[in-house]
Amino acid sequence: MGTLAVVTDESFERDVLQSSGTVVVDFWAEWCPPCRLLEPHLEQLAAEHPDLTVLKMDADANPDRTLEFGALSLPTLKVFVDGRLERTIVGAKPRAALERELEPYLH
Repeated sequence: MGTLAVVTDESFERDVLQSSGTVVVDFWAEWCPPCRLLEPHLEQLAAEHPDLTVLKMDADANPDRTLEFGALSLPTLKVFVDGRLERTIVGAKPRAALERELEPYLH
């Protein structure tokens, strides 16, 4: 684990809002067990779909963007396409369910 790139309040504009393609931001926290369960699934999806960018944002360390995007329940995934928020997925899900939710964005 630990292969996903990190995004912060300071890098969010560049790494997410100015990016082309699909970017999934995983809002998580160290104290959140479901967040830890979700991470391997996200790492696998990122490895299998090189056109999909998956970034981790520590909600505790980055409160500005966490509040701005309403990621108040963790884990929360925010799916951005060409810098626009397209979808929100709340809660840890099994791999198959996560793939179904993200299927429109997987090429």
